[in-house]
Amino acid sequence: MNFAQSIREALESLSANKLRAGLTILGIVIGVAAVIAMLAVGTGAQDTILGSISGIGTNLLFVFQGNFQQDVANEQPLTLGDVQAFSDVFQAPHIEAVAPIISNNLTIVFEGIQTQSEVSGVTPEFESVRSYGLLEGDFINDDHVNGRASVALIGPEVADKLFDRRDFITGEMIRIDGQPFRVIGVLEPKGGGSFGSQDNVVLVPITTARARLINRERDHVDVVYAQAVDAASVPIAREEIAQILRTRHRTELGADDFTVFTQEDFLSVAGTITNVFTIFLGGIAAISLLVGGIGIMNIMLVSVTERTKEIGLRKAVGARKIDILIQFLTESILLSLFGGIVGIIFGWIISAVVGRIAAASGTPFTPSVGLDAVLLATLFSTAVGLFFGIYPANRAASLEPVEALRYE
Repeated sequence: MNFAQSIREALESLSANKLRAGLTILGIVIGVAAVIAMLAVGTGAQDTILGSISGIGTNLLFVFQGNFQQDVANEQPLTLGDVQAFSDVFQAPHIEAVAPIISNNLTIVFEGIQTQSEVSGVTPEFESVRSYGLLEGDFINDDHVNGRASVALIGPEVADKLFDRRDFITGEMIRIDGQPFRVIGVLEPKGGGSFGSQDNVVLVPITTARARLINRERDHVDVVYAQAVDAASVPIAREEIAQILRTRHRTELGADDFTVFTQEDFLSVAGTITNVFTIFLGGIAAISLLVGGIGIMNIMLVSVTERTKEIGLRKAVGARKIDILIQFLTESILLSLFGGIVGIIFGWIISAVVGRIAAASGTPFTPSVGLDAVLLATLFSTAVGLFFGIYPANRAASLEPVEALRYE
């Protein structure tokens, strides 16, 4: 019996029991669709998260107060003096720009409408270091910082909540923690980030924030963003920052009272988390495939029982054991393959619907149905059909012709 004949006979057998074959295929369809959809959602979430982190800025280093890996006695805060040292080309030649910030969540009000937002005191360098663009207006400049000006830049999310628009806002007066500020610009959307939404922000001059909004002792800052001259210089710039802080803070060897992260650190952690998330979702969905495979085994066993006499007749006229084995294996593989193809289509539809629902709920991300997920689902579904079809096929092939012929 050749391969083409095996497929033809398998199709004839399946078409003779359309309802039963359809219900069996349905189990595989659900399993494959679940795998495709879950992998697509996981991949889309991963791309969105990693893209948001990359969108924070280029060649960035993040300097935080405190050692995140161990407790250190006499921990010292980050100060503007540290920031000036980072900006010294002789001490840190591989650092291009430095942007300190202080921040707090405050209430923003416009004509009776209010919202909570993260208010950050920044310097003019913040624009280039964090790669912020403007929908309109101008960024904070040195005159604003030196004059402690009551000016503010607002994020697009804040603009939506207060003004229900993102244009023609420059010049409007808002109140931050009860104090009047003039809007000088609207920031471009950047989406979510590792530190929360980058669109629900208000930026003011750091001197104004320190004097009127955010109480910080002396010249303390919350975080320092440092931009290396290029990607290759990030490790060297990281070490330069560490050496400056060790000298200024006079820390003991191996007892740093600060932590320096790079974008690669955040991307690595986020990538690990999202990979685990994707594998977890795919693993749960794969259980549906196993259930579908058990359904195939059950149906094939029923088919063997129903066709016992046919099998005996085939063997009596010269059919070999391998011919019977291939016939029943072909049927189980076709069941799983058909289910896999239909499941891929349904999985793509489900992932598209999930993407639309996410966009409508204000958390847009694009589920990504990759070729690897399609191939994985197809191969896995076919393997399920092969695995769960082996026992029924072997049982059919092992029937004795005489016993099979007199089976009723």
